[in-house]
Amino acid sequence: MKTVGIIAEYNPFHNGHAYQIAQAKKVTGAQYCIIIMSGNFVQRGAPAIMDKYTRTRAALTGGADLIIELPVHFATASAEYFAAGAAALLDKLGIDCLCFGSECGNIQTLSDTADLLLAESTEYKELLQKKIRSGMPYPQAREAALCALSPHLAGQADILRSPNNILGLEYLKALKKSGSRIIPYTIKRTGASYHDSALQSTCSSALAIRETIALSQDMQLVKDQMPSSVYEIMEAEYGKTFPVFPSDLSSLLAYKLLAEETEGFCGYFDIDESLSDRIRKCLPAYQDAVSFCDRLKTKNTTYTRISRALLHILLNILQTDMDIFCREGYVYYARILGFQKESAPLLSKMKADSSIPLITKLADAAARIFSENGRRMLEQDILASHIYSLLVHTKFGQGIQNEYKRQIITL
Repeated sequence: MKTVGIIAEYNPFHNGHAYQIAQAKKVTGAQYCIIIMSGNFVQRGAPAIMDKYTRTRAALTGGADLIIELPVHFATASAEYFAAGAAALLDKLGIDCLCFGSECGNIQTLSDTADLLLAESTEYKELLQKKIRSGMPYPQAREAALCALSPHLAGQADILRSPNNILGLEYLKALKKSGSRIIPYTIKRTGASYHDSALQSTCSSALAIRETIALSQDMQLVKDQMPSSVYEIMEAEYGKTFPVFPSDLSSLLAYKLLAEETEGFCGYFDIDESLSDRIRKCLPAYQDAVSFCDRLKTKNTTYTRISRALLHILLNILQTDMDIFCREGYVYYARILGFQKESAPLLSKMKADSSIPLITKLADAAARIFSENGRRMLEQDILASHIYSLLVHTKFGQGIQNEYKRQIITL
Protein backbone atom coordinates (compact mmCIF):
# COMPACT_ATOMS: atom_id res chain seq x y z
CA MET A 1 0.00 0.00 0.00
CA LYS A 2 1.68 3.20 -1.20
CA THR A 3 0.79 6.61 0.21
CA VAL A 4 1.41 10.17 -0.93
CA GLY A 5 1.11 13.29 1.19
CA ILE A 6 0.10 16.81 0.14
CA ILE A 7 0.48 19.86 2.37
CA ALA A 8 -2.28 22.41 1.80
CA GLU A 9 -4.61 25.10 3.09
CA TYR A 10 -7.51 24.65 0.64
CA ASN A 11 -8.59 28.20 1.27
CA PRO A 12 -10.85 27.40 -0.54
CA PHE A 13 -10.56 24.10 -2.46
CA HIS A 14 -10.61 24.63 -6.23
CA ASN A 15 -10.03 22.87 -9.57
CA GLY A 16 -6.26 23.18 -9.29
CA HIS A 17 -6.32 21.29 -6.01
CA ALA A 18 -8.43 18.47 -7.46
CA TYR A 19 -5.94 18.25 -10.35
CA GLN A 20 -3.00 18.08 -7.95
CA ILE A 21 -4.53 15.23 -5.94
CA ALA A 22 -5.21 13.21 -9.11
CA GLN A 23 -1.72 13.90 -10.49
CA ALA A 24 -0.04 13.11 -7.17
CA LYS A 25 -1.54 9.64 -7.18
CA LYS A 26 -0.66 9.21 -10.85
CA VAL A 27 3.02 10.24 -10.72
CA THR A 28 3.76 8.40 -7.48
CA GLY A 29 1.60 5.32 -8.06
CA ALA A 30 0.03 5.82 -4.62
CA GLN A 31 -3.29 4.27 -3.70
CA TYR A 32 -4.08 6.86 -1.04
CA CYS A 33 -3.58 10.62 -0.72
CA ILE A 34 -3.16 12.08 2.77
CA ILE A 35 -3.60 15.83 3.20
CA ILE A 36 -1.86 17.79 5.94
CA MET A 37 -4.19 20.80 6.11
CA SER A 38 -4.05 24.04 8.05
CA GLY A 39 -6.85 24.41 10.57
CA ASN A 40 -8.94 27.53 11.06
CA PHE A 41 -6.05 30.00 10.61
CA VAL A 42 -3.61 30.12 7.72
CA GLN A 43 -0.04 31.03 6.89
CA ARG A 44 -0.67 34.58 5.69
CA GLY A 45 -1.79 35.46 9.22
CA ALA A 46 -5.53 35.37 8.71
CA PRO A 47 -8.59 33.28 9.48
CA ALA A 48 -9.44 30.72 6.80
CA ILE A 49 -12.40 31.78 4.65
CA MET A 50 -14.23 28.61 5.78
CA ASP A 51 -13.81 26.52 8.92
CA LYS A 52 -11.62 23.44 8.84
CA TYR A 53 -14.51 20.97 8.88
CA THR A 54 -16.17 22.52 5.83
CA ARG A 55 -12.81 22.56 4.03
CA THR A 56 -12.23 18.94 5.06
CA ARG A 57 -15.55 17.89 3.52
CA ALA A 58 -14.69 19.79 0.35
CA ALA A 59 -11.28 18.12 0.07
CA LEU A 60 -12.73 14.65 0.57
CA THR A 61 -15.28 15.20 -2.19
CA GLY A 62 -12.39 16.51 -4.33
CA GLY A 63 -10.39 13.28 -4.17
CA ALA A 64 -8.51 13.26 -0.84
CA ASP A 65 -8.59 10.10 1.26
CA LEU A 66 -7.61 11.42 4.68
CA ILE A 67 -7.29 14.92 6.18
CA ILE A 68 -5.01 15.61 9.16
CA GLU A 69 -4.78 19.01 10.85
CA LEU A 70 -1.49 20.88 10.88
CA PRO A 71 -1.08 22.31 14.40
CA VAL A 72 -1.79 26.03 14.55
CA HIS A 73 1.77 26.93 15.60
CA PHE A 74 3.07 25.78 12.21
CA ALA A 75 -0.02 26.59 10.14
CA THR A 76 0.39 30.29 10.99
CA ALA A 77 4.19 30.45 10.71
CA SER A 78 6.61 31.47 7.97
CA ALA A 79 7.48 29.06 5.16
CA GLU A 80 10.39 27.47 7.02
CA TYR A 81 8.36 26.54 10.12
CA PHE A 82 5.21 25.72 8.13
CA ALA A 83 7.15 23.25 5.99
CA ALA A 84 9.15 21.77 8.85
CA GLY A 85 6.06 21.06 10.95
CA ALA A 86 4.10 19.55 8.05
CA ALA A 87 7.04 17.44 6.81
CA ALA A 88 7.66 16.12 10.33
CA LEU A 89 4.01 15.12 10.59
CA LEU A 90 4.15 13.18 7.30
CA ASP A 91 7.41 11.53 8.34
CA LYS A 92 6.08 10.39 11.71
CA LEU A 93 2.99 8.98 10.05
CA GLY A 94 5.13 6.78 7.81
CA ILE A 95 3.97 8.34 4.52
CA ASP A 96 5.92 7.16 1.47
CA CYS A 97 5.95 10.26 -0.76
CA LEU A 98 5.41 14.01 -0.66
CA CYS A 99 4.03 15.74 -3.74
CA PHE A 100 3.91 19.52 -4.05
CA GLY A 101 3.16 22.01 -6.77
CA SER A 102 5.87 24.37 -8.00
CA GLU A 103 6.42 26.96 -10.68
CA CYS A 104 9.72 25.23 -11.50
CA GLY A 105 8.35 21.72 -11.99
CA ASN A 106 11.81 20.11 -11.81
CA ILE A 107 12.52 18.19 -8.61
CA GLN A 108 16.26 17.91 -9.27
CA THR A 109 16.69 21.65 -9.76
CA LEU A 110 14.78 22.33 -6.56
CA SER A 111 16.74 19.67 -4.67
CA ASP A 112 20.08 21.13 -5.77
CA THR A 113 18.96 24.60 -4.70
CA ALA A 114 17.82 23.23 -1.35
CA ASP A 115 21.30 21.79 -0.85
CA LEU A 116 22.80 25.25 -1.41
CA LEU A 117 20.44 26.74 1.15
CA LEU A 118 21.25 24.04 3.67
CA ALA A 119 25.00 24.48 3.27
CA GLU A 120 24.84 28.06 4.62
CA SER A 121 28.54 28.77 4.22
CA THR A 122 30.14 31.53 6.26
CA GLU A 123 30.42 33.59 3.09
CA TYR A 124 26.71 33.18 2.40
CA LYS A 125 25.71 34.13 5.95
CA GLU A 126 27.87 37.25 5.88
CA LEU A 127 26.51 38.32 2.51
CA LEU A 128 22.93 37.64 3.61
CA GLN A 129 23.33 39.80 6.71
CA LYS A 130 24.90 42.56 4.63
CA LYS A 131 21.89 42.57 2.28
CA ILE A 132 19.45 42.62 5.20
CA ARG A 133 21.31 45.52 6.84
CA SER A 134 21.02 47.43 3.58
CA GLY A 135 17.22 47.34 4.00
CA MET A 136 16.31 44.32 1.85
CA PRO A 137 13.44 42.10 3.07
CA TYR A 138 14.68 38.59 3.89
CA PRO A 139 13.37 36.84 0.71
CA GLN A 140 15.11 39.33 -1.61
CA ALA A 141 18.26 39.32 0.53
CA ARG A 142 18.45 35.54 0.36
CA GLU A 143 17.97 35.57 -3.39
CA ALA A 144 20.67 38.22 -3.90
CA ALA A 145 23.16 36.41 -1.66
CA LEU A 146 22.65 33.03 -3.32
CA CYS A 147 22.81 34.44 -6.84
CA ALA A 148 26.05 36.25 -6.00
CA LEU A 149 27.66 33.03 -4.76
CA SER A 150 26.07 30.71 -7.34
CA PRO A 151 25.92 32.61 -10.66
CA HIS A 152 23.98 29.81 -12.38
CA LEU A 153 21.00 30.71 -10.18
CA ALA A 154 20.93 34.27 -11.51
CA GLY A 155 19.20 33.07 -14.65
CA GLN A 156 16.69 31.12 -12.57
CA ALA A 157 15.86 33.74 -9.98
CA ASP A 158 12.19 32.72 -9.99
CA ILE A 159 13.24 29.53 -8.19
CA LEU A 160 13.93 31.68 -5.15
CA ARG A 161 11.11 34.15 -5.74
CA SER A 162 7.98 32.23 -6.73
CA PRO A 163 5.76 31.28 -3.76
CA ASN A 164 5.26 27.60 -4.52
CA ASN A 165 8.96 27.17 -5.27
CA ILE A 166 9.81 28.80 -1.94
CA LEU A 167 7.55 26.39 -0.06
CA GLY A 168 8.87 23.46 -2.09
CA LEU A 169 12.45 24.36 -1.19
CA GLU A 170 11.49 24.45 2.48
CA TYR A 171 9.82 21.02 2.21
CA LEU A 172 13.00 19.62 0.66
CA LYS A 173 15.19 21.27 3.28
CA ALA A 174 13.06 19.81 6.06
CA LEU A 175 13.21 16.30 4.59
CA LYS A 176 16.97 16.51 4.07
CA LYS A 177 17.69 17.89 7.54
CA SER A 178 15.71 15.13 9.24
CA GLY A 179 17.09 12.34 7.05
CA SER A 180 13.54 11.41 6.09
CA ARG A 181 12.90 8.42 3.86
CA ILE A 182 10.00 10.25 2.18
CA ILE A 183 10.50 10.56 -1.59
CA PRO A 184 9.62 14.06 -2.90
CA TYR A 185 7.86 14.76 -6.20
CA THR A 186 6.76 18.03 -7.74
CA ILE A 187 4.05 18.91 -10.24
CA LYS A 188 4.41 22.02 -12.34
CA ARG A 189 1.77 24.56 -11.40
CA THR A 190 -0.67 25.31 -14.23
CA GLY A 191 -3.31 27.99 -14.68
CA ALA A 192 -3.28 31.16 -12.59
CA SER A 193 -0.27 32.06 -10.47
CA TYR A 194 -0.46 32.09 -6.68
CA HIS A 195 -0.74 35.89 -6.49
CA ASP A 196 -3.25 36.38 -9.36
CA SER A 197 -6.22 38.23 -7.89
CA ALA A 198 -8.47 38.12 -10.97
CA LEU A 199 -10.52 35.11 -12.02
CA GLN A 200 -9.28 33.04 -14.96
CA SER A 201 -11.38 30.65 -17.03
CA THR A 202 -11.68 27.59 -14.79
CA CYS A 203 -8.37 27.40 -12.93
CA SER A 204 -8.06 30.52 -10.79
CA SER A 205 -6.00 31.01 -7.65
CA ALA A 206 -7.51 30.71 -4.19
CA LEU A 207 -6.74 34.40 -3.74
CA ALA A 208 -8.82 35.32 -6.80
CA ILE A 209 -11.72 33.22 -5.54
CA ARG A 210 -11.58 34.81 -2.07
CA GLU A 211 -11.41 38.33 -3.46
CA THR A 212 -14.28 37.69 -5.89
CA ILE A 213 -16.47 36.44 -3.06
CA ALA A 214 -15.48 39.42 -0.90
CA LEU A 215 -16.13 42.05 -3.56
CA SER A 216 -19.15 40.63 -5.35
CA GLN A 217 -20.90 38.59 -2.64
CA ASP A 218 -22.05 36.38 -5.50
CA MET A 219 -21.16 32.69 -5.29
CA GLN A 220 -22.28 32.10 -8.88
CA LEU A 221 -19.18 33.93 -10.13
CA VAL A 222 -16.86 31.23 -8.74
CA LYS A 223 -19.00 28.21 -9.58
CA ASP A 224 -16.76 27.09 -12.45
CA GLN A 225 -13.59 27.39 -10.35
CA MET A 226 -14.19 24.25 -8.29
CA PRO A 227 -15.68 20.76 -8.58
CA SER A 228 -19.48 20.85 -8.47
CA SER A 229 -19.52 18.86 -5.20
CA VAL A 230 -17.31 21.51 -3.56
CA TYR A 231 -19.47 24.34 -4.88
CA GLU A 232 -22.56 22.71 -3.38
CA ILE A 233 -20.85 22.58 0.03
CA MET A 234 -19.81 26.22 -0.18
CA GLU A 235 -23.20 27.38 -1.42
CA ALA A 236 -24.94 25.61 1.47
CA GLU A 237 -22.68 27.33 4.03
CA TYR A 238 -22.62 30.78 2.42
CA GLY A 239 -23.97 33.41 4.79
CA LYS A 240 -24.22 30.84 7.61
CA THR A 241 -20.62 30.01 8.55
CA PHE A 242 -18.65 31.66 5.76
CA PRO A 243 -17.05 33.80 4.36
CA VAL A 244 -14.71 34.90 7.15
CA PHE A 245 -12.15 37.61 6.30
CA PRO A 246 -9.13 39.21 8.03
CA SER A 247 -11.21 42.27 8.94
CA ASP A 248 -13.41 40.02 11.10
CA LEU A 249 -10.50 39.76 13.56
CA SER A 250 -10.59 43.49 14.26
CA SER A 251 -12.49 43.68 17.56
CA LEU A 252 -10.86 40.65 19.18
CA LEU A 253 -7.40 41.78 18.12
CA ALA A 254 -7.98 45.31 19.43
CA TYR A 255 -9.02 43.94 22.83
CA LYS A 256 -5.98 41.65 23.03
CA LEU A 257 -3.55 44.43 22.08
CA LEU A 258 -5.08 46.91 24.53
CA ALA A 259 -5.11 44.35 27.35
CA GLU A 260 -1.38 43.66 26.96
CA GLU A 261 -0.13 47.06 25.81
CA THR A 262 1.67 47.82 29.06
CA GLU A 263 3.64 44.56 29.14
CA GLY A 264 4.55 44.62 25.45
CA PHE A 265 4.55 41.71 23.02
CA CYS A 266 8.11 40.38 22.90
CA GLY A 267 7.12 37.01 24.36
CA TYR A 268 5.09 36.08 21.29
CA PHE A 269 6.53 34.11 18.40
CA ASP A 270 8.29 36.15 15.72
CA ILE A 271 8.02 39.48 17.56
CA ASP A 272 11.19 41.33 18.52
CA GLU A 273 11.48 44.44 20.68
CA SER A 274 11.40 46.76 17.69
CA LEU A 275 8.09 45.40 16.38
CA SER A 276 6.62 45.29 19.90
CA ASP A 277 7.46 48.96 20.39
CA ARG A 278 5.99 49.86 17.01
CA ILE A 279 2.73 48.07 17.85
CA ARG A 280 2.46 49.98 21.12
CA LYS A 281 3.29 53.28 19.46
CA CYS A 282 0.70 52.84 16.71
CA LEU A 283 -2.05 51.35 18.87
CA PRO A 284 -3.84 54.69 19.55
CA ALA A 285 -4.46 54.96 15.79
CA TYR A 286 -5.97 51.44 15.55
CA GLN A 287 -9.10 51.25 13.39
CA ASP A 288 -9.23 47.67 12.14
CA ALA A 289 -6.93 44.68 11.68
CA VAL A 290 -6.22 45.25 7.98
CA SER A 291 -5.35 48.96 8.18
CA PHE A 292 -3.27 48.32 11.31
CA CYS A 293 -1.11 45.81 9.39
CA ASP A 294 -0.67 48.43 6.68
CA ARG A 295 0.38 50.99 9.26
CA LEU A 296 2.93 48.64 10.86
CA LYS A 297 4.63 47.34 7.72
CA THR A 298 7.97 48.83 6.73
CA LYS A 299 10.45 48.65 3.88
CA ASN A 300 11.89 45.38 5.17
CA THR A 301 8.92 44.04 7.16
CA THR A 302 6.13 42.83 4.90
CA TYR A 303 2.38 43.02 5.45
CA THR A 304 2.22 39.22 5.73
CA ARG A 305 4.95 39.13 8.37
CA ILE A 306 3.03 41.75 10.39
CA SER A 307 -0.30 39.93 10.04
CA ARG A 308 1.29 36.68 11.23
CA ALA A 309 2.83 38.42 14.23
CA LEU A 310 -0.48 39.98 15.25
CA LEU A 311 -2.23 36.63 14.85
CA HIS A 312 0.36 35.03 17.14
CA ILE A 313 -0.57 37.61 19.77
CA LEU A 314 -4.29 36.91 19.38
CA LEU A 315 -3.82 33.13 19.55
CA ASN A 316 -1.26 33.16 22.40
CA ILE A 317 1.49 31.56 20.31
CA LEU A 318 4.63 32.06 22.38
CA GLN A 319 8.25 32.04 21.28
CA THR A 320 9.19 29.71 24.14
CA ASP A 321 6.60 27.16 23.02
CA MET A 322 7.83 27.21 19.42
CA ASP A 323 11.41 26.74 20.58
CA ILE A 324 10.42 23.70 22.63
CA PHE A 325 8.26 22.16 19.90
CA CYS A 326 10.99 22.52 17.27
CA ARG A 327 13.61 21.10 19.61
CA GLU A 328 11.43 18.09 20.48
CA GLY A 329 10.58 17.07 16.90
CA TYR A 330 7.81 19.54 15.97
CA VAL A 331 4.67 17.43 16.45
CA TYR A 332 3.36 15.08 19.13
CA TYR A 333 0.15 13.75 17.57
CA ALA A 334 -1.86 13.60 14.35
CA ARG A 335 -5.41 14.86 14.67
CA ILE A 336 -7.71 13.38 12.03
CA LEU A 337 -10.34 15.77 10.68
CA GLY A 338 -11.94 13.45 8.13
CA PHE A 339 -11.55 10.43 5.86
CA GLN A 340 -13.21 8.37 3.18
CA LYS A 341 -15.00 5.33 4.62
CA GLU A 342 -13.41 3.17 1.93
CA SER A 343 -9.99 4.22 3.27
CA ALA A 344 -10.27 1.99 6.35
CA PRO A 345 -7.19 -0.06 5.28
CA LEU A 346 -5.20 3.19 5.21
CA LEU A 347 -6.15 4.00 8.80
CA SER A 348 -5.12 0.52 9.92
CA LYS A 349 -1.74 0.91 8.20
CA MET A 350 -1.17 4.35 9.70
CA LYS A 351 -1.95 3.15 13.20
CA ALA A 352 0.67 0.47 12.72
CA ASP A 353 3.31 2.68 11.09
CA SER A 354 2.88 5.95 12.97
CA SER A 355 5.32 6.93 15.70
CA ILE A 356 2.81 9.40 17.17
CA PRO A 357 -0.77 8.82 18.35
CA LEU A 358 -3.65 9.35 15.94
CA ILE A 359 -6.32 11.49 17.59
CA THR A 360 -9.92 10.92 16.56
CA LYS A 361 -11.66 11.98 19.78
CA LEU A 362 -10.48 14.92 21.85
CA ALA A 363 -11.90 13.31 24.98
CA ASP A 364 -9.36 10.51 24.58
CA ALA A 365 -6.43 12.73 23.64
CA ALA A 366 -5.14 13.46 27.13
CA ALA A 367 -4.67 9.76 27.82
CA ARG A 368 -2.80 9.23 24.54
CA ILE A 369 -0.50 12.29 24.52
CA PHE A 370 2.00 11.57 27.26
CA SER A 371 4.07 14.73 26.85
CA GLU A 372 3.06 17.86 28.74
CA ASN A 373 4.29 19.92 25.79
CA GLY A 374 2.18 17.82 23.43
CA ARG A 375 -0.91 18.51 25.51
CA ARG A 376 -0.06 22.21 25.45
CA MET A 377 0.15 22.13 21.66
CA LEU A 378 -3.27 20.49 21.45
CA GLU A 379 -4.74 23.02 23.89
CA GLN A 380 -3.57 25.82 21.59
CA ASP A 381 -5.24 24.10 18.61
CA ILE A 382 -8.48 23.90 20.58
CA LEU A 383 -8.23 27.55 21.66
CA ALA A 384 -7.71 28.63 18.04
CA SER A 385 -10.81 26.67 17.01
CA HIS A 386 -12.91 28.29 19.73
CA ILE A 387 -11.69 31.76 18.74
CA TYR A 388 -12.63 31.05 15.12
CA SER A 389 -16.05 29.82 16.24
CA LEU A 390 -16.48 33.10 18.10
CA LEU A 391 -15.74 35.00 14.87
CA VAL A 392 -18.40 32.97 13.06
CA HIS A 393 -20.87 33.51 15.90
CA THR A 394 -20.27 37.27 15.90
CA LYS A 395 -20.63 37.59 12.13
CA PHE A 396 -23.42 35.14 11.34
CA GLY A 397 -25.19 34.56 14.65
CA GLN A 398 -24.41 30.85 14.74
CA GLY A 399 -24.03 29.16 18.12
CA ILE A 400 -20.45 28.90 19.36
CA GLN A 401 -19.21 25.41 18.53
CA ASN A 402 -17.53 23.35 21.25
CA GLU A 403 -14.47 21.76 19.68
CA TYR A 404 -14.72 18.77 22.01
CA LYS A 405 -18.10 17.90 20.48
CA ARG A 406 -17.15 18.21 16.81
CA GLN A 407 -17.34 14.96 14.86
CA ILE A 408 -14.85 13.63 12.30
CA ILE A 409 -16.08 14.11 8.73
CA THR A 410 -16.64 10.77 6.98
CA LEU A 411 -17.81 10.28 3.41
